[in-house]
Amino acid sequence: MFPKAVEDLLPRVQKPGRYVGGELNSTVKSKEAVDVRFAFCFPDTYEIGMSHLGMKILYGAINQVPYFWCERVFAPWIDMEQKMREKHIELYALESGDPLSAFDMIGFTLQYELSYTNILNMLDLAGIPLKSKDRPGLMNLVVAGGPCACNPEPLAEFFDLFFLGDGEELDIEVMELYRQCKHNGTSKEEFLRLAAQIEGVYVPSLYEVAYNPNGTVCSYTATQGAPQRVRKRNIMDLDHAYYPDSFPVPMIEVVFDRISEEVLRGCIRGCRFCQAGFLYRPFREKSIETIDAQSKTLCESTGYDEVSLSSLSTSDYRRLFELIDTLHQWTEPDKVSISLPSLRVDNFSPELMERINSVRKTGLTFAPEAGSQRMRDVINKNVTEDQLIHTVETAFAEGWNRIKLYFMIGLPTETLEDVQAILDLGKKVVDTYYQHKDRPGGKAVEVSLSVAAFVPKPFTPFQWFGQDTEEILGEKQKILREKVPSKRINVSYHGAKTSYLEAVFARGDRRLGQVLETVFHMGQHFDGWDECFDFDRWMQAFAQCGLDPDFYAVRSRPFDEVFPWDHLDYGIRKEFLQEECEKAYREETTPNCLEQCSHCGAACFKGGVCVEKRADLV
Repeated sequence: MFPKAVEDLLPRVQKPGRYVGGELNSTVKSKEAVDVRFAFCFPDTYEIGMSHLGMKILYGAINQVPYFWCERVFAPWIDMEQKMREKHIELYALESGDPLSAFDMIGFTLQYELSYTNILNMLDLAGIPLKSKDRPGLMNLVVAGGPCACNPEPLAEFFDLFFLGDGEELDIEVMELYRQCKHNGTSKEEFLRLAAQIEGVYVPSLYEVAYNPNGTVCSYTATQGAPQRVRKRNIMDLDHAYYPDSFPVPMIEVVFDRISEEVLRGCIRGCRFCQAGFLYRPFREKSIETIDAQSKTLCESTGYDEVSLSSLSTSDYRRLFELIDTLHQWTEPDKVSISLPSLRVDNFSPELMERINSVRKTGLTFAPEAGSQRMRDVINKNVTEDQLIHTVETAFAEGWNRIKLYFMIGLPTETLEDVQAILDLGKKVVDTYYQHKDRPGGKAVEVSLSVAAFVPKPFTPFQWFGQDTEEILGEKQKILREKVPSKRINVSYHGAKTSYLEAVFARGDRRLGQVLETVFHMGQHFDGWDECFDFDRWMQAFAQCGLDPDFYAVRSRPFDEVFPWDHLDYGIRKEFLQEECEKAYREETTPNCLEQCSHCGAACFKGGVCVEKRADLV
């Protein structure tokens, strides 16, 4: 129930449904009946946060414990924030309407580096001190998890602890410890020392960092009994892991307005630019029976009529055809559609199309990532041009006439000829359509090329590689803008400035915390939104703090450099990543995990595809 003072504001803001709560399946408990209250904060708008599968999983996992209560908090849009500040209304949770300051634990999900200023803004809007050292008590413990937690150092002074890896069990375990410490009157310092002993918990205040004279990291030293390296937490048995049987159903349109059924975690492919493909190893699948039961239950509890089979690469599910046939036994009679959002060029087939013919033929999306075969070998995409052309031929024969292709520019060793090859490949797709005798009659083809700037990320083989400068990226974007070979091709690309800032914080260290705080106090937040992003303001903040953003974004790093994240262990050997980087420069590919084990290190978790491919683990 939203605060009474908010009621007067709702008619004067966009999309008031963002701020009222009360959705079907939301969880409301008695405050007196719970021991620990957890605020799950998504540092972006309601529409984006309500589409996030991780929030739905953790919301349900925490709330199934009778004495825990998890509530949702989203970043208010600019108009609502302004009015809240004018009326001195603190940021509040949707379920109870209580201010964020009333919660024991305040948890943020770190999905995207450009959301960091929103985190500070949400804390400030709640009247909560930004820095951990200014929050001396156990109340309002600020925690975070998510993919960007793999390098949390730019946020280290603001957070009390970070969750590394899968959170379903880890979050509950930490909350149980918090419950005991709260009951016993334990100090915050002692709680953090105890929490640091839980696998997957990183407490930044227990680690001292030293820097070399050139500004690079010299070392991290664990103190007060904290482990020297913190290993991520993994859920190995997805069939018995928690998965929600319901979730709050939004009352306004959100980005992904459907059921997401997770079918697997991890990825077998090893694309060298892809952070998620390494962070979520090893490759683990759910059984058909579990997926089928969970999907049906969610449809019944939410009323949705579309199930999205979610993963990093759903078409790599090894019993995909059998899975779809099983789901069709009830989805077809109930008129529920099935979508596969992550299809690969090399396993798209007429047989697959037959099984998902209920999907509306509005368009298909694939990600060749690079236009030339040389570049696809560099990034280990393991997809050929012939496979792409065969795939679009199949799609055209099945009635599709709209194809979207994702690419990147600024990849290691890329030339201007490689950029031109993106346009050439788009032209070949157009030509294929008009040469195909079974194409849809009376329809023109539409080929969209979406091009992002490459951002080097931690725990990837390209973590050593410097990002292209804005000038070089501009030259490449000029080719994409001015040399489009067909009116049937539409090219879009992302701004170089936002990608640059993303690279700064992706590979940044603790010193960037002062830049974040400085730019926040200048009024900066919602940096992921074009209408709010102010690059000049960011550069002013770097200058005031005496830090050079190029040091983090465009500087290529030697193999022996200590990274700000080297004391965090995601199961992937740094030596393996270096080997993959060297193979990229030699334009050599690596087989996927189902074809051959590459000894990346993920076998340390003793599960998933690693056990199947490593006889010494069985």
